[in-house]
Amino acid sequence: MARGSVNRSRGANHVVPEAWDAMNQWKYEVARELGVDTNISNGYWGNVTSRDAGSVGGHMTRKMVEMAQQQLAGKYTPTTK
Repeated sequence: MARGSVNRSRGANHVVPEAWDAMNQWKYEVARELGVDTNISNGYWGNVTSRDAGSVGGHMTRKMVEMAQQQLAGKYTPTTK
């Protein structure tokens, strides 16, 4: 979630490139939910502690696994905002 997140073509190969914007927005929503300082300029997360960045990524991963399990069980209903 450091500088590479700003530049879409740098480093990461996204499995679903169309989801990049939604994932990036969700990252900020999760950070706010966890009380992580989201005063990040130009998408640069270098000033965020490793602990906080890991908490955000870990929470996102847990939620994605939960959604996938619910979908496999036929219980997942996507929410739209």
